[in-house]
Amino acid sequence: MKKKLPLISLVVPCYNEEEALPYLYNELCVVSASMAVAAFEFILVDDGSSDKTLDTLVALAKKDARVRYISFSRNFGKEAALLAGLRSSRGEYVAVLDADLQDPPSLLPSMYEAVTSGGYDCAATRRVTRKGEPPLRSIFAHSFYRLMSRISDAHIMDGARDFRLMTRQMVDAILSLTEYNRFSKGIFSWIGFKTKWMEYENVERVAGQTKWSFWKLFMYSLEGITAFSTVPLVLASVFGFLSCLAAFVLICVVIIKTILWGDPVAGYPSLMSVVLFIGGIQLFTIGILGQYLAKTYLEAKNRPVYIIKEDNL
Repeated sequence: MKKKLPLISLVVPCYNEEEALPYLYNELCVVSASMAVAAFEFILVDDGSSDKTLDTLVALAKKDARVRYISFSRNFGKEAALLAGLRSSRGEYVAVLDADLQDPPSLLPSMYEAVTSGGYDCAATRRVTRKGEPPLRSIFAHSFYRLMSRISDAHIMDGARDFRLMTRQMVDAILSLTEYNRFSKGIFSWIGFKTKWMEYENVERVAGQTKWSFWKLFMYSLEGITAFSTVPLVLASVFGFLSCLAAFVLICVVIIKTILWGDPVAGYPSLMSVVLFIGGIQLFTIGILGQYLAKTYLEAKNRPVYIIKEDNL
Protein backbone atom coordinates (compact mmCIF):
# COMPACT_ATOMS: atom_id res chain seq x y z
CA MET A 1 0.00 0.00 0.00
CA LYS A 2 1.36 3.38 -1.00
CA LYS A 3 2.24 5.58 1.94
CA LYS A 4 0.31 8.85 2.12
CA LEU A 5 2.56 11.86 1.79
CA PRO A 6 2.34 14.71 4.32
CA LEU A 7 0.52 17.75 2.96
CA ILE A 8 2.15 21.19 2.87
CA SER A 9 -0.20 24.16 2.54
CA LEU A 10 1.33 27.25 0.93
CA VAL A 11 -0.59 30.41 1.91
CA VAL A 12 -0.04 33.43 -0.36
CA PRO A 13 -1.79 36.80 0.20
CA CYS A 14 -2.30 38.61 -3.12
CA TYR A 15 -3.17 42.25 -3.69
CA ASN A 16 -2.88 43.52 -7.26
CA GLU A 17 -0.34 40.83 -8.11
CA GLU A 18 -1.58 40.03 -11.63
CA GLU A 19 1.91 40.46 -13.09
CA ALA A 20 3.73 38.45 -10.43
CA LEU A 21 1.38 35.45 -10.14
CA PRO A 22 2.58 33.55 -13.26
CA TYR A 23 6.19 33.76 -12.01
CA LEU A 24 5.12 32.68 -8.54
CA TYR A 25 3.13 29.71 -9.83
CA ASN A 26 6.05 28.51 -11.96
CA GLU A 27 8.42 28.73 -8.98
CA LEU A 28 5.99 26.85 -6.72
CA CYS A 29 5.65 24.12 -9.34
CA VAL A 30 9.44 23.76 -9.60
CA VAL A 31 9.88 23.59 -5.81
CA SER A 32 6.99 21.18 -5.25
CA ALA A 33 8.31 18.89 -8.00
CA SER A 34 11.71 18.80 -6.28
CA MET A 35 10.13 17.83 -2.92
CA ALA A 36 8.87 14.32 -3.61
CA VAL A 37 8.54 13.72 0.13
CA ALA A 38 5.38 15.83 0.41
CA ALA A 39 2.17 16.78 -1.36
CA PHE A 40 1.16 20.42 -1.83
CA GLU A 41 -1.80 22.72 -1.95
CA PHE A 42 -1.52 26.38 -2.98
CA ILE A 43 -3.91 28.70 -1.14
CA LEU A 44 -3.92 32.09 -2.83
CA VAL A 45 -5.97 34.84 -1.18
CA ASP A 46 -7.13 37.75 -3.33
CA ASP A 47 -7.33 40.71 -0.96
CA GLY A 48 -9.87 42.72 -2.96
CA SER A 49 -7.54 43.41 -5.89
CA SER A 50 -8.52 46.00 -8.49
CA ASP A 51 -6.59 44.36 -11.36
CA LYS A 52 -7.01 40.88 -12.88
CA THR A 53 -5.56 39.00 -9.92
CA LEU A 54 -8.80 37.07 -9.35
CA ASP A 55 -9.09 36.11 -13.04
CA THR A 56 -5.54 34.80 -12.90
CA LEU A 57 -6.30 32.74 -9.80
CA VAL A 58 -9.42 31.26 -11.38
CA ALA A 59 -7.43 30.30 -14.46
CA LEU A 60 -4.71 28.66 -12.37
CA ALA A 61 -7.30 26.73 -10.36
CA LYS A 62 -8.83 25.34 -13.56
CA LYS A 63 -5.40 24.24 -14.74
CA ASP A 64 -4.09 22.83 -11.44
CA ALA A 65 -6.25 21.09 -8.83
CA ARG A 66 -3.73 22.02 -6.14
CA VAL A 67 -4.63 25.70 -6.49
CA ARG A 68 -7.31 26.89 -4.07
CA TYR A 69 -8.30 30.53 -4.04
CA ILE A 70 -10.24 32.92 -1.81
CA SER A 71 -11.43 36.34 -2.94
CA PHE A 72 -12.50 39.06 -0.51
CA SER A 73 -15.40 41.45 -1.08
CA ARG A 74 -12.94 44.35 -0.70
CA ASN A 75 -9.42 45.07 0.45
CA PHE A 76 -9.17 44.02 4.11
CA GLY A 77 -5.38 44.05 4.38
CA LYS A 78 -2.58 41.50 4.43
CA GLU A 79 -3.29 40.39 8.00
CA ALA A 80 -6.85 39.41 7.05
CA ALA A 81 -5.56 37.53 3.99
CA LEU A 82 -3.05 35.62 6.12
CA LEU A 83 -5.75 34.67 8.60
CA ALA A 84 -8.12 33.47 5.86
CA GLY A 85 -5.37 31.37 4.32
CA LEU A 86 -4.38 29.79 7.61
CA ARG A 87 -8.00 28.99 8.44
CA SER A 88 -8.43 27.29 5.06
CA SER A 89 -5.20 25.28 5.19
CA ARG A 90 -5.47 21.52 5.55
CA GLY A 91 -1.83 20.49 5.63
CA GLU A 92 0.20 19.00 8.45
CA TYR A 93 2.63 21.80 7.63
CA VAL A 94 1.78 25.34 6.55
CA ALA A 95 4.02 27.91 4.88
CA VAL A 96 3.30 31.61 4.45
CA LEU A 97 4.99 33.63 1.70
CA ASP A 98 4.50 36.73 -0.45
CA ALA A 99 3.41 36.64 -4.08
CA ASP A 100 6.18 38.93 -5.37
CA LEU A 101 8.95 36.30 -4.90
CA GLN A 102 10.80 38.45 -2.37
CA ASP A 103 10.29 35.33 -0.24
CA PRO A 104 12.31 32.76 -2.25
CA PRO A 105 10.35 29.47 -2.57
CA SER A 106 13.70 27.75 -3.13
CA LEU A 107 14.21 27.87 0.66
CA LEU A 108 11.22 25.60 1.28
CA PRO A 109 13.15 22.26 1.07
CA SER A 110 15.64 23.31 3.76
CA MET A 111 12.80 24.79 5.85
CA TYR A 112 10.90 21.50 5.60
CA GLU A 113 14.03 19.59 6.60
CA ALA A 114 14.47 21.80 9.69
CA VAL A 115 10.90 21.23 10.85
CA THR A 116 10.66 17.48 10.13
CA SER A 117 14.16 16.38 11.11
CA GLY A 118 15.66 19.21 13.12
CA GLY A 119 13.22 19.19 16.02
CA TYR A 120 11.83 22.64 15.25
CA ASP A 121 8.18 23.74 15.21
CA CYS A 122 8.87 26.53 12.75
CA ALA A 123 11.48 27.49 10.18
CA ALA A 124 11.39 31.27 9.74
CA THR A 125 13.37 33.63 7.54
CA ARG A 126 15.07 36.96 8.08
CA ARG A 127 16.77 39.34 5.67
CA VAL A 128 20.37 40.16 6.52
CA THR A 129 20.47 43.02 4.00
CA ARG A 130 17.96 45.60 2.81
CA LYS A 131 19.61 46.27 -0.52
CA GLY A 132 17.34 48.28 -2.79
CA GLU A 133 15.31 49.86 0.02
CA PRO A 134 15.43 53.61 0.80
CA PRO A 135 17.95 54.26 3.62
CA LEU A 136 15.34 56.07 5.75
CA ARG A 137 13.01 53.06 5.63
CA SER A 138 15.84 50.74 6.66
CA ILE A 139 16.75 52.97 9.62
CA PHE A 140 13.16 53.06 10.85
CA ALA A 141 12.78 49.29 10.37
CA HIS A 142 15.87 48.51 12.48
CA SER A 143 14.67 50.97 15.13
CA PHE A 144 11.23 49.37 15.23
CA TYR A 145 12.60 45.85 15.80
CA ARG A 146 14.87 47.07 18.60
CA LEU A 147 12.01 48.98 20.22
CA MET A 148 9.60 46.02 20.06
CA SER A 149 12.16 43.72 21.65
CA ARG A 150 12.57 46.10 24.59
CA ILE A 151 8.99 47.08 25.35
CA SER A 152 7.01 43.92 24.65
CA ASP A 153 6.92 40.19 25.38
CA ALA A 154 7.06 39.51 21.65
CA HIS A 155 10.74 39.40 20.66
CA ILE A 156 10.81 40.05 16.93
CA MET A 157 14.05 39.21 15.13
CA ASP A 158 15.56 42.12 13.20
CA GLY A 159 14.75 41.63 9.53
CA ALA A 160 12.13 38.96 10.24
CA ARG A 161 9.80 38.11 7.38
CA ASP A 162 6.36 36.54 7.46
CA PHE A 163 7.87 33.80 5.26
CA ARG A 164 7.96 30.68 7.42
CA LEU A 165 7.01 26.99 7.52
CA MET A 166 5.07 25.86 10.60
CA THR A 167 3.67 22.68 12.08
CA ARG A 168 -0.07 22.21 12.37
CA GLN A 169 0.19 22.59 16.17
CA MET A 170 1.73 26.04 15.78
CA VAL A 171 -0.86 27.10 13.19
CA ASP A 172 -3.68 25.99 15.49
CA ALA A 173 -2.13 28.10 18.26
CA ILE A 174 -2.11 31.13 15.95
CA LEU A 175 -5.75 30.56 15.01
CA SER A 176 -6.71 30.35 18.69
CA LEU A 177 -5.88 34.08 18.97
CA THR A 178 -9.09 35.63 17.69
CA GLU A 179 -8.35 39.34 18.05
CA TYR A 180 -9.56 41.70 15.32
CA ASN A 181 -6.42 43.88 15.37
CA ARG A 182 -3.78 41.43 14.19
CA PHE A 183 -0.01 41.83 13.94
CA SER A 184 1.34 38.51 12.68
CA LYS A 185 5.03 39.10 13.40
CA GLY A 186 4.13 39.69 17.05
CA ILE A 187 1.74 36.73 17.15
CA PHE A 188 4.36 34.36 15.71
CA SER A 189 6.73 35.37 18.49
CA TRP A 190 4.21 35.59 21.33
CA ILE A 191 2.87 32.03 20.99
CA GLY A 192 6.36 30.63 21.43
CA PHE A 193 7.42 27.29 19.86
CA LYS A 194 10.94 26.38 18.81
CA THR A 195 11.99 28.36 15.74
CA LYS A 196 14.98 28.03 13.46
CA TRP A 197 15.99 31.27 11.73
CA MET A 198 17.26 31.09 8.18
CA GLU A 199 19.05 34.09 6.71
CA TYR A 200 19.03 35.34 3.14
CA GLU A 201 19.86 38.52 1.27
CA ASN A 202 17.14 40.86 0.07
CA VAL A 203 15.49 39.90 -3.22
CA GLU A 204 13.85 42.43 -5.54
CA ARG A 205 10.23 42.06 -6.62
CA VAL A 206 9.85 39.88 -9.71
CA ALA A 207 7.12 42.16 -11.14
CA GLY A 208 4.68 44.90 -10.18
CA GLN A 209 4.99 47.61 -7.56
CA THR A 210 5.18 47.41 -3.78
CA LYS A 211 1.93 48.20 -1.95
CA TRP A 212 3.72 49.30 1.24
CA SER A 213 4.38 53.03 1.39
CA PHE A 214 6.38 54.57 4.23
CA TRP A 215 3.15 55.81 5.83
CA LYS A 216 1.51 52.37 5.68
CA LEU A 217 4.58 50.79 7.26
CA PHE A 218 4.59 53.44 9.98
CA MET A 219 0.92 52.80 10.80
CA TYR A 220 1.56 49.06 10.75
CA SER A 221 4.37 49.52 13.27
CA LEU A 222 2.02 51.46 15.56
CA GLU A 223 -0.40 48.55 15.26
CA GLY A 224 2.32 46.20 16.47
CA ILE A 225 3.36 48.41 19.38
CA THR A 226 -0.18 48.90 20.70
CA ALA A 227 -1.03 45.22 20.14
CA PHE A 228 1.86 43.81 22.18
CA SER A 229 2.94 46.49 24.65
CA THR A 230 1.36 48.74 27.28
CA VAL A 231 4.58 50.74 27.73
CA PRO A 232 3.14 53.75 25.82
CA LEU A 233 0.40 53.96 28.48
CA VAL A 234 3.07 53.97 31.17
CA LEU A 235 4.93 56.72 29.32
CA ALA A 236 1.73 58.76 29.18
CA SER A 237 1.46 58.51 32.96
CA VAL A 238 5.14 59.43 33.39
CA PHE A 239 4.79 62.48 31.12
CA GLY A 240 1.71 63.56 33.04
CA PHE A 241 3.51 63.22 36.38
CA LEU A 242 6.61 65.08 35.17
CA SER A 243 4.57 67.94 33.71
CA CYS A 244 2.65 68.30 36.99
CA LEU A 245 5.91 68.23 38.94
CA ALA A 246 7.45 70.86 36.67
CA ALA A 247 4.37 73.07 37.02
CA PHE A 248 4.45 72.73 40.84
CA VAL A 249 8.16 73.63 41.00
CA LEU A 250 7.60 76.62 38.72
CA ILE A 251 4.74 77.87 40.90
CA CYS A 252 6.93 77.59 44.02
CA VAL A 253 9.75 79.52 42.31
CA VAL A 254 7.39 82.32 41.27
CA ILE A 255 5.88 82.60 44.77
CA ILE A 256 9.30 82.63 46.50
CA LYS A 257 10.74 85.22 44.11
CA THR A 258 7.70 87.43 44.55
CA ILE A 259 7.76 87.24 48.39
CA LEU A 260 11.51 87.60 48.92
CA TRP A 261 12.57 89.92 46.14
CA GLY A 262 9.33 91.39 44.92
CA ASP A 263 10.06 90.30 41.35
CA PRO A 264 7.11 90.78 39.06
CA VAL A 265 5.52 87.62 37.67
CA ALA A 266 6.77 86.82 34.16
CA GLY A 267 4.48 88.03 31.44
CA TYR A 268 2.80 86.75 28.31
CA PRO A 269 5.73 84.93 26.58
CA SER A 270 6.57 82.73 29.57
CA LEU A 271 2.90 82.06 30.26
CA MET A 272 2.30 80.94 26.66
CA SER A 273 5.39 78.73 26.74
CA VAL A 274 4.11 76.89 29.83
CA VAL A 275 0.59 76.60 28.43
CA LEU A 276 1.81 75.25 25.10
CA PHE A 277 4.21 72.82 26.79
CA ILE A 278 1.58 71.37 29.11
CA GLY A 279 -1.03 71.39 26.35
CA GLY A 280 1.32 69.45 24.06
CA ILE A 281 1.96 66.85 26.75
CA GLN A 282 -1.78 66.47 27.29
CA LEU A 283 -2.55 66.04 23.61
CA PHE A 284 0.29 63.53 23.25
CA THR A 285 -0.89 61.38 26.14
CA ILE A 286 -4.53 61.64 25.04
CA GLY A 287 -3.42 60.43 21.61
CA ILE A 288 -1.78 57.37 23.17
CA LEU A 289 -4.91 56.62 25.17
CA GLY A 290 -6.95 57.11 22.00
CA GLN A 291 -4.94 54.47 20.16
CA TYR A 292 -5.70 51.86 22.82
CA LEU A 293 -9.32 52.96 23.11
CA ALA A 294 -9.76 52.65 19.34
CA LYS A 295 -8.41 49.09 19.44
CA THR A 296 -10.81 48.22 22.28
CA TYR A 297 -13.69 49.78 20.34
CA LEU A 298 -12.94 47.69 17.24
CA GLU A 299 -12.64 44.51 19.29
CA ALA A 300 -15.92 45.22 21.10
CA LYS A 301 -17.85 45.52 17.82
CA ASN A 302 -16.88 41.91 17.05
CA ARG A 303 -16.95 42.41 13.28
CA PRO A 304 -15.47 39.69 11.04
CA VAL A 305 -11.85 40.26 10.06
CA TYR A 306 -12.77 39.70 6.40
CA ILE A 307 -15.70 38.81 4.12
CA ILE A 308 -15.33 36.21 1.38
CA LYS A 309 -17.01 36.98 -1.94
CA GLU A 310 -15.83 33.97 -3.94
CA ASP A 311 -13.72 30.83 -3.46
CA ASN A 312 -13.21 27.28 -4.69
CA LEU A 313 -12.62 25.65 -1.31
